[in-house]
Amino acid sequence: MNASVLKENFEKHKFHTSFFKTREEAADYLKERIQGTTVGIGGSVTVEELGVYEALKEANTAVYWHWKDTAPDTRLKARDAEVYLLSANAVSESGEIVNIDGSGNRLSASVFGPKRVYYVIGKNKIAPDLHAAIKRAREVAAAKNAVRLKKEAEEICSATLILSRPCTGMEVELLFIDEELGY
Repeated sequence: MNASVLKENFEKHKFHTSFFKTREEAADYLKERIQGTTVGIGGSVTVEELGVYEALKEANTAVYWHWKDTAPDTRLKARDAEVYLLSANAVSESGEIVNIDGSGNRLSASVFGPKRVYYVIGKNKIAPDLHAAIKRAREVAAAKNAVRLKKEAEEICSATLILSRPCTGMEVELLFIDEELGY
């Protein structure tokens, strides 16, 4: 992971960046930064591996994650939360975030609604350029998620989002972790 290249290119695109050696360091950072608010979490093996859900529930007024609460409106509440936490299927060293989604809940919440968005990114999700990031999102992340969900890849690939800059009014921070996390 070339931290200086990632920092330069993502910050040039108006994203904030933080770098951590371990998932525990990143989890501690999030627990410190996210307190006393409402939190939405998008479906994410990476966030699950980070293990922050219980701590965030204790420190915030509400945490909405459809992996933990199957109420029909959980995804909508997550989108409307003040803070949103998710991962990316891939990021490019040139400064773009690539996500593929079946229902669109992660995509919509990452571009409209929350005041702050945190992406948790393991080193395995970093690609050299946008083309390679798109390829990784489709051929690695989507394929593994399809197996996990026992579905065909086409069923979970309804929409693809390439985020080049935070949308108006949003603060977006990428937490890069020097470990392999998620798909």
